[in-house]
Amino acid sequence: MPTRHYRKLFSELRRSRLLKLQAAVLFVTTFIDWVLMPFLTKLEGTHLPVFMISLYMLLGASDGFVQPFFKHVRIHNIYLSVILLDLLQIFVYALVQVDIVLFTYVMLSIFTLQAITFEISRVHTIDFMKEAIDLKDYLMLRSLIISAAIIAGSLSSMILDALGVSLAAILSGLALLGLFAVVIEYRLYRKFRKVLQEGDTYIVRQTGTLDKKVSVFHDDPEASQ
Repeated sequence: MPTRHYRKLFSELRRSRLLKLQAAVLFVTTFIDWVLMPFLTKLEGTHLPVFMISLYMLLGASDGFVQPFFKHVRIHNIYLSVILLDLLQIFVYALVQVDIVLFTYVMLSIFTLQAITFEISRVHTIDFMKEAIDLKDYLMLRSLIISAAIIAGSLSSMILDALGVSLAAILSGLALLGLFAVVIEYRLYRKFRKVLQEGDTYIVRQTGTLDKKVSVFHDDPEASQ
C-alpha cells in the first residue's frame, strides 16, 4: 500500500477525538487478549475435553444469529457491557490461585461473550461513524490497529514464556493494563452517550418547531397563502 494511504488514515485519526478513543480501546483490549490467549489455549488443551472446547467455539460463532436481536440497541449501552465484561475478567484473574480448571472455564466463557460483544459493537460503530469518516478508511484503520495489537500481544506472550514468567505475574500485569483500558472505555462510553443525547435533543427541537408550524398553519389559514 502506498505510504500516502497510511498518512491519510493517521490524519483522520488526529482530527477526531472519538476516533482516538476508539483506537486506544481497540489496541489495548486486543493486546491484553492476545497476550493471554496462548496461555489460555494451553490450559484449555490440558484441562478441557474436546466437547467443551467445541462448545465454546460454537457459542463464539453465534454472533451472526444474535446480531438481529441487538439491531436497535444504543451504542453506548454496548460499550457499557464491554466495561462490565472487562471488569469481570480482571476479578476472575484471582481464580488462577484457587482452581486452574475453574479459571479456564470462566475465562473461556468471558472470552466467548467478549467475542460476541465485539462483533455487535463493530456493526453498530460502523453505522455510527459513517457520517464522520469514509467507511473504507474506517475499516482499514480498524484492521490496522487490530493487526498491530495482535502482533504486539503475540510477541509479548512469546517473550514472557521464554523468560519463564509465571502466569500469576502475567495476570497481575494484565490486570493493571485492564484497569487502564476500562478508564478509556468509560471515556468512550460517555462520549457516545453525549453525542447520542445531543442528537436526540436536536430531533426533539426540530419536532417541536415542526409542530408549531403545523399549529400555526391550522389556526391561521392565511398562513398557507
